[in-house]
Amino acid sequence: MTDVKAELREQFLEAFGGADFPVENQMDLVPALPDGPGTKFEAGDVSLTAMELAAKLGSEQEFPYDTSEELVDDIIDGLEAKGMI
Repeated sequence: MTDVKAELREQFLEAFGGADFPVENQMDLVPALPDGPGTKFEAGDVSLTAMELAAKLGSEQEFPYDTSEELVDDIIDGLEAKGMI
């Protein structure tokens, strides 16, 4: 696993870990984010806000999610599939 991928995974787990799982949609995640949709994730030369993630990966996500690990796995897979990491 690349350092960027590992660092982003850690940031996503920390940010989304406080959500009230299961989550049914992206809006269920907003209250868990420290800066809401403007929460920024940065690693290496990758920088994304939660809002950008939602916009770019909406088609890659399969709600509902029962755990933050399931959600983060799909986020990482979606970023890889779109060539963003």
